Amino acid sequence: MLLGPRHHIEAEQRAEFQLFLRQRGIRSNNVLRALETVPRSLFVPEELQPHAYSDRALPIACGQTISQPFLVAYMTEQLELNDSHKVLEVGMGSGYQTAVLARIARRVYTIDRYRTLVVSAEARLQALRITNVTAMPGDGSQGWPAQAPFDRIIVTAAADQVPKPLCDQLAEGGIMLIPVGAAQGEQRLLKLVKGPNGAIAEKSLMAVRFVPLIAGRAASL
Repeated sequence: MLLGPRHHIEAEQRAEFQLFLRQRGIRSNNVLRALETVPRSLFVPEELQPHAYSDRALPIACGQTISQPFLVAYMTEQLELNDSHKVLEVGMGSGYQTAVLARIARRVYTIDRYRTLVVSAEARLQALRITNVTAMPGDGSQGWPAQAPFDRIIVTAAADQVPKPLCDQLAEGGIMLIPVGAAQGEQRLLKLVKGPNGAIAEKSLMAVRFVPLIAGRAASL
């Protein structure tokens, strides 16, 4: 089968992307392999596919964004994932971060307030034959109590403060990554580790910029 020029261009972009991630300090082989096997171009609007591997956030449907690829790699690495972990993702978006998580973790549960995004993201995951993801539209700030506890929780929208339901649903020894800060102000990416008796150790990792975490489920989208 002859491969078209677009295929070769994307192959070159993905190779350069892997090199870029290593140069930026991503060391986890699990993370690098996962990113290599998930084509980011599948998760961005068609008109933006030439920019799929640019290190910047890109707009998607419902006024949301797909995070810059380095941030996806960095957050995934900070989760310290392995194939025994059950993960909760708050903010499915286009499904790119979901797919990366699913390549490593045992099971991923993911929520987005926009049904439109959930439906289209599930179709992309199906195209990649990713079968260890369960998704639903809903209020991510409330987590997924029926499936708790979670070994890992990742939030891809900025909260004013860490939602208590998410802390409650984090397993002992579990890790949560969440951006915290005002929508138009300073935001910090926090890494929370839950110790014995529910004690939470918090570490600030870096300044970030995310869309806001909005309580409730979108009414019409």
